[in-house]
Amino acid sequence: MASAPNTDDDLFDRFLTARGHDTERAEWEESYNKKQCPDCGGLHGADAVTCSVCGWRPDP
Repeated sequence: MASAPNTDDDLFDRFLTARGHDTERAEWEESYNKKQCPDCGGLHGADAVTCSVCGWRPDP
């Protein structure tokens, strides 16, 4: 018997993952000593908190 998920969020994450969606928390990517937006790929300085191209910001 499979164990039940701990929370509703776990159940929802398993549902999305089974259908090919990424459920990991999105963070800035690093490229050539700069921050790279995971949404649009825009490059920003190391002090950026919001993407100036598409407005993306990491979850708090």
